[in-house]
Amino acid sequence: MNILLIEDEYLASEKLEAQLLRYDPSIRIVATIDSIRNAVKWFETNPTPDLAFLDIHLSDGNSFEIFQKVEVKCPIIFTTAYDEYAVKAFKVNSIDYLLKPISNEDLAGAMDKFKALRQSQPPQPALDMQQIMALLNRGSAPAGTPHYKNRFLVKSGQKIRSVSTDEIAYFYAEDKIVFLITTAGQRFITDYTLDTLQELLDPEQFSRLNRQFIAHIHSIDEIHPYLKGRLKVYVKPSTDKEIIISNERAHAFKEWLGK
Repeated sequence: MNILLIEDEYLASEKLEAQLLRYDPSIRIVATIDSIRNAVKWFETNPTPDLAFLDIHLSDGNSFEIFQKVEVKCPIIFTTAYDEYAVKAFKVNSIDYLLKPISNEDLAGAMDKFKALRQSQPPQPALDMQQIMALLNRGSAPAGTPHYKNRFLVKSGQKIRSVSTDEIAYFYAEDKIVFLITTAGQRFITDYTLDTLQELLDPEQFSRLNRQFIAHIHSIDEIHPYLKGRLKVYVKPSTDKEIIISNERAHAFKEWLGK
């Protein structure tokens, strides 16, 4: 069975590939793609796989854009961290989905369902993407309400674990590597840049302090006036790195803290 993975988080794709091979060692991962642009190019130039796993949020936009740019003939299993109301959209449309973090049991169930559907007659109808998008914009939240990432997969030794955003104190960049620091003081490497994280994180909970730091509001410990209208911020867990907020950012930062 040839399977395509469309996932922009390296650890997530690595974990999913390992889970699939444990489920069926004969599975062949034909490619792992990390963006809408590359996915469209791949579908235009490669044979149709038996199945594709598709993460809904990719680094360059909503992955449903792929279907607007190229014909996708293979069945899709979506992977998503969306809230329950969005999951209902997939149920209504009889689409398989896996809610992150993906368990081995959920993956096996989705694969078993896919195999059963593949043997069914007549073939399953094509995905109604307009209906899906309408349902995704419906539910408890107003249409167009953004949905932010609430879990991150990180590697700890030989294991991969899921870290909730509630457990995250801050992110910081050093030598082109971005680290996630938990409230318990644990440090993990992430696959995201700070610019990407700024788009993925809820701005009510996280703020971009400067070019090096993004912090959760609960991690802000103390704020001191600094030279030329700037602010010096102390976070918890503490860091030996000096965190200075520029004069231009200072007002917005104080407004964010006071919301």
